[in-house]
Amino acid sequence: MKDTVFNSKIAFNCQGILHEFSNPLIMGIINTTPDSFFEDSCKNSTTEILNQVSLFINEGVDIIDIGGYSSRPGAKNISEIEEIKRTSSAIQLIREKFPNVLISIDTFRANVADKALLNGANIINDISGGQAEEAIFEVSSKHSAPFIMMHMRGTPQNMQNNTDYDNLMKVLIKFFSKQIKLAKKHGVKDIIIDPGLGFSKTLDQNYEIVAKLNLLKVLETPILIGASRKSMLYKLLNIDISESLNATTIINTFSLINGANLLRVHDVKEAVEIKKIYSKISNF
Repeated sequence: MKDTVFNSKIAFNCQGILHEFSNPLIMGIINTTPDSFFEDSCKNSTTEILNQVSLFINEGVDIIDIGGYSSRPGAKNISEIEEIKRTSSAIQLIREKFPNVLISIDTFRANVADKALLNGANIINDISGGQAEEAIFEVSSKHSAPFIMMHMRGTPQNMQNNTDYDNLMKVLIKFFSKQIKLAKKHGVKDIIIDPGLGFSKTLDQNYEIVAKLNLLKVLETPILIGASRKSMLYKLLNIDISESLNATTIINTFSLINGANLLRVHDVKEAVEIKKIYSKISNF
């Protein structure tokens, strides 16, 4: 079986450097928030942040994703100033200590993204897909930063009240087609899509997306999947979130088989092992 998903035709340009998806990429999550649905991802002190990045790099991470705004269902809203304070200092620390690592800023706010990119980030990861602040596309264009565009309805505070879809996959394709066109109008060159597991989706809808993920290939963009330790896993299995690593590995494997190019994870070592085994099998 020869893999046709990961090839040199799918790539993103990050400040002049071309990154090809000859193999899946692994994105490691670091939250600079006091709260997260997975508490172990929260790193707030200088030592905690640098130690976690060092561990991720040693385990084979490709991108470090820094977030300062908790997007778990029902999370408290925070000010733009607070979000900048949480993220920009962390990004500066990482960039000074690890000059070559790729960093993404997980934000839907244009000013937060701009400050992060000025402080050393490379990529914008927007859970609103550019819906919250259209100006974020201009920030992406100005910095030649790839844009990760996620699908979500509403906000983290009310998104789980917006899960009614006539045809989920058609809605996703229509949404991404519209937002990709808008982003390109603002000069964004490199776009990665994320169907937004857990964001304005029911448990069954999350699994439907994974099962039908290859339908999103029509958009001809790399696809990111973020399923790591989410409630779609531990609620289905009736286990605690601390026991959900094996389930994460299973869903990530299915995601790669069905067309994902990037995995956003809390547990980098295990994701890199998936990547190596999947890539080995795909070479035959």
